[in-house]
Amino acid sequence: MSWQPTEDPQCTGDEATGPVALVITPKEHDIGGLVVRRTLPNRDRRSVGPFVFFDQMGPAVFAPGQGIDVRPHPHIGLATITYLYDGAIGHKDSLGFDLAIRPGEVNWMTAGRGIVHSERTPDAERQAGGPLFGLQAWVALPIADEETDPAFVHYPASDIPRWTEGGAEIALIAGTLSGRTSPVTFFSPIVYADVRLPEGATFTLPADHAERAAHIAEGIVRIDDETYQAGQTVVFNEGSVVSLNAIASSKVMILGGAPLDTAPDARPNQPRQMFWNFVSHSRDRIDQAKDDWKNGRFAKVPGDDEFIPLPD
Repeated sequence: MSWQPTEDPQCTGDEATGPVALVITPKEHDIGGLVVRRTLPNRDRRSVGPFVFFDQMGPAVFAPGQGIDVRPHPHIGLATITYLYDGAIGHKDSLGFDLAIRPGEVNWMTAGRGIVHSERTPDAERQAGGPLFGLQAWVALPIADEETDPAFVHYPASDIPRWTEGGAEIALIAGTLSGRTSPVTFFSPIVYADVRLPEGATFTLPADHAERAAHIAEGIVRIDDETYQAGQTVVFNEGSVVSLNAIASSKVMILGGAPLDTAPDARPNQPRQMFWNFVSHSRDRIDQAKDDWKNGRFAKVPGDDEFIPLPD
């Protein structure tokens, strides 16, 4: 996705002695009938592990003939993960990939030195109308890998490790969790897991990654004596073992990993520079990407001649 928030999400700190370090409550933005909630980045927390951007799309229901149309736009220095609970999104990119992602599947796109893609509602779903509900995240590449070759991999739902624990159903999208490993590989330690909690179920998140957070996409979850609502991202203190108890049937996404490496001149709490869809440790590299996009030097998306202009 490619849109810009007008305000930072609201953040509240928690007791240093408890598991919760920060609670991020996003502002809601309606982009053509689709409500988007962004919790990363914000002024109090720029990243969780390698995750530097986190959007919840929907839930929404489109009338027949409606859908999303995110025109071709560029990325550098990151990988994007699109994950759907409901609906479908068509992906086209400058490497020539053209396919739809559906619930439980994983689209993992590595931008590296540069890629261009578009995201649109597939023709059949647009004609019929229907729901859209999902998440899109960006994970920053380690500095040594920022200029890697662009790549795209699609994983069917059957490839994703799944198990039950404490009444919860877990799908490990990427990285490692509870002694299990996803086939979706990354350049640094990471965890990204879809946790479905029926009412009354409990999931215990181990302290096996330095930085961790839980995004509540749907439902209500209790952690210690506090409850957290749909749309909120709860960031945890390092080393804490966290029990998530579902007060109502809930969908929770676990995200995190090792802290990002930083450049020698990085500002505090700013391990990466970000502008629009560009991520890099170097402001000069982002300026180069801006100039390349403005002057048409990125590769094109076959069959999709539209584009999003560089923002002012």
